[in-house]
Amino acid sequence: MSVNVVHWNPERPVFGGIVGRALPLRRPLNNFGDLLGPVIVERMVDRLGLTETDRKSRLLAVGSILKLAQDGDVVWGIGANGKSLTGPFDFSRLDVRAVRGPLTRDFLVSRGVEVPSVFGDPGLLVGHLWQRDELAMRAPAGTPRIVVLPNFHDFKQQRKTHRNAVDPTTGLWEVIGAIAQADLVVGSSLHGIVIAESLGVPARLVRSHTEPAFKYDDYFQGTGRAEVGVAATVDEALAMGGSSPLKWDPSPLVQAFPAELWSR
Repeated sequence: MSVNVVHWNPERPVFGGIVGRALPLRRPLNNFGDLLGPVIVERMVDRLGLTETDRKSRLLAVGSILKLAQDGDVVWGIGANGKSLTGPFDFSRLDVRAVRGPLTRDFLVSRGVEVPSVFGDPGLLVGHLWQRDELAMRAPAGTPRIVVLPNFHDFKQQRKTHRNAVDPTTGLWEVIGAIAQADLVVGSSLHGIVIAESLGVPARLVRSHTEPAFKYDDYFQGTGRAEVGVAATVDEALAMGGSSPLKWDPSPLVQAFPAELWSR
């Protein structure tokens, strides 16, 4: 592909301890939210009737992956990571079309990068690019209608108290399918909330024990919500139910898509 859609998917050891030292096998993490960028871009390219060119370019779309950016990269809807705001960063100039929210915009502007006021996580386009019923068919058999979906850093701890918690590394389409068939999604997975809201599924964020608030605040502010009730625990989230339905116009984000990186 002439356009490299940059995304984060590090390799992790398959085994730990003595076995891991004897068999140092590694496999990709495959956290579902971090796999969204390439499939959303592919769907946009298909919908717009675009084709590949010989031009080489890098596009960053979806995720808190600003630290992966390099000079000249095109940015569409990504955000900064609250864990790495001090850098180092390998860029001084970027072609920014949209960012996840105003916190990421302010951060880039403070570094001298020009950023338009176009906000939104491209994961919000899932509900516009796919039918909910189509996605729900991909849910594994027996998936509960109340979906607990933690951030992958929180999963092991969450599984101790909620055995039906969905592993966000299960598989991209399986996790999206679980969200699509749900009556309610709760958890600390940012893209669990994003995808649920894009599909009209009630959702409630649970405060993460491992992730800074930056990316969550950035996302909510990017969709026009300065104050969103965040649950301290899964049980509290279940009692609270979903947040108010999302009111967000996807048109600016769609129009900001860098279609000129391809040919018509």
